Amino acid sequence: MATTADFRNGLVLNYNNELHVITEFQHVKPGKGPAFVRTKLRNIKTGRVIDNTFNAGVKVETARVEQRPHQYLYKDEYGFTFMDNESFEQVVLPEAMVPFADLMKEGQVVTILFHAETEQPLTAELPTTVELVVTYTEPGLRGDTATNTLKPATVETGARIQVPLFIDTDTKIRIKTSDYSYVERVK
Repeated sequence: MATTADFRNGLVLNYNNELHVITEFQHVKPGKGPAFVRTKLRNIKTGRVIDNTFNAGVKVETARVEQRPHQYLYKDEYGFTFMDNESFEQVVLPEAMVPFADLMKEGQVVTILFHAETEQPLTAELPTTVELVVTYTEPGLRGDTATNTLKPATVETGARIQVPLFIDTDTKIRIKTSDYSYVERVK
């Protein structure tokens, strides 16, 4: 059991008999009335995000989960195949359990959450940023630099993102996985 003071991003709760991950939370102390915590909870099985408000100090049931690094091997009709780097055991996750899968490239290390009691894989988490090479983008127009203008680009995994005008084909860039946004060029 945990209280609302223990909330942090990534905490797994057993809420309404289903496992949810806290993706965002905000502790609010209004001038009038009791304090409360606003949260965004993502259902681990369905991926649906719900908004929920907890009164401050309320006890909630947490689920014990373990995070283990795995290497992404390949994708087939069964889903995504990952390998544990220590035991070389392979785990197959369906597409619904792997958010932002179009930013994964073969050989990349991801974190897989396992339910501690049942050893069931729950979800795969990519690092906060990934480095990918731009395979196609339109040439940028010279002189259009007064505003922060973006153009579409395709990266090596097939994902389409928005990049600044100065990015060309075969440029290695860093991408934020949570919202597919361009971060910086990689030297």
